[in-house]
Amino acid sequence: MTLLGPDRTGRPVVRVAAVGDIHLGEDCAGLLRPAFETLPGCADLLLLAGDLTRHGTAAEARVVAAEVASIGVPVVAVLGNHDHHADEPEEVVRVLRDAGVRVLEGESTVLPVAGHKVGVAGVKGFCGGFVGRSAGEFGEPEMKAFVRTARRSADRLAGALAELEAHGCAVRIALTHFSPVPDTLAGEPPEIYPFLGSYLLAEAIDAQGADLAVHGHAHLGTEHGMTAGGVRVRNVAQPVIDHAFALYRLPLDGRSAHPSEASPPAPVPARYGLG
Repeated sequence: MTLLGPDRTGRPVVRVAAVGDIHLGEDCAGLLRPAFETLPGCADLLLLAGDLTRHGTAAEARVVAAEVASIGVPVVAVLGNHDHHADEPEEVVRVLRDAGVRVLEGESTVLPVAGHKVGVAGVKGFCGGFVGRSAGEFGEPEMKAFVRTARRSADRLAGALAELEAHGCAVRIALTHFSPVPDTLAGEPPEIYPFLGSYLLAEAIDAQGADLAVHGHAHLGTEHGMTAGGVRVRNVAQPVIDHAFALYRLPLDGRSAHPSEASPPAPVPARYGLG
């Protein structure tokens, strides 16, 4: 059953729960499950913005899968850099998909919500920096490959968002691990901004359009930001939101889809550790 309710103006909304950088290890079984089991009462879907594991092993992925399996709402995820560390991202994806998680990498998914289509376009993203302070595709092969990785990722996000437009989605969400804007990095050392995101992701979002962009990765960053084109950006890294998940409401009536925040009912467990 879809759980749907009006915003303060009485408009129908989709309730989006989101969190990233939960960094679960093999010693974390059952840690977030109680919080996630509250989701059917307050959300229509859960977004996981990467760095779901500590080291990207299949064993850790099984812990994540158990936390979100059959929680009563659809779960959509992208991987993060930690989820690639053990060089077995395909196995991590397989474990999560076996548990019913929709894992995206340059792909989109459409969820039915009360007669409307809610679309999520997802990609891990990559680093490279932001306008005026970014890496260029010039010089050594290694530098060119670095920048091309960021560009390919952004191109795949643009393609996935275009698919959602073609599907006629009432709400479109861009889900990444790396940040598309520097706004949500405020609090991080400026020297590492180029390793926390890329302006190319924001260009893709603005070119294709979205109602909300969600990312993680920047543990010391800030929750709220915006692209140059006016798309709201939210950093949902768990250390930033300081809850098991954040909640956002997006109008479904085709009018301005600026998100409104709601206080999540589930604080971070006291023994939660990022590892």
